Amino acid sequence: MTQQGRWRRAVRAGALAAALALVGARAFAGNQAEEALAPSVVTVLANAISDRPAPADYALRPEVQRWLATMGPKLARRVTDPAERRDLLATVHYEAVRAGLDPLLVMGVIHHESGFRKYAVSVADARGYMQVMPFWTRLIGNGTHNLFHLRTNLRYGCVILRHYLDREGGDLFRALGRYNGSLGRAEYPTAVLAAMRRYDAQPAGAPASLGAAVPR
Repeated sequence: MTQQGRWRRAVRAGALAAALALVGARAFAGNQAEEALAPSVVTVLANAISDRPAPADYALRPEVQRWLATMGPKLARRVTDPAERRDLLATVHYEAVRAGLDPLLVMGVIHHESGFRKYAVSVADARGYMQVMPFWTRLIGNGTHNLFHLRTNLRYGCVILRHYLDREGGDLFRALGRYNGSLGRAEYPTAVLAAMRRYDAQPAGAPASLGAAVPR
């Protein structure tokens, strides 16, 4: 092979590698549709989004310490930095409980939506850990919220999922379908619940707990 031929092959190989890297960096969330919300619903959701950071000692609370000790090893391969992993898990726990959701459910959504990649972007432009669509910042936020920020992303994701769960009268299957933009199809809810079981702290073979709603 001539030198020019080798150069062309190298260029093609580099282009292919770059394309594959781009695909690997994207997530594959559904196309959640923007919908008209009643002013009263907007007010409720906007108030839920309003900043209320976790207490400074939150990660030191016994129930959170147990959560960190249980979930930390399960997430170690995906989030290798211990400080980042601890921050993520503590935030998942806080935002889930704040929204009245089971933290394991939120772990299942993140696992399936972004694979725990902070900067994941879907083909539909959903962003971050919980693959939040940008239109939500305009509907219930102030339009400047950074959906790649850990707590902001989880705050939006948990509030939106709680909204869909309330809208569907507690039907988790339908709520997850709405969250993903695939209402009526089984693939997404089934995948999230399967991912949720991966992180369940119960013994092997025990059913995953959906948990009771925690008062906000």
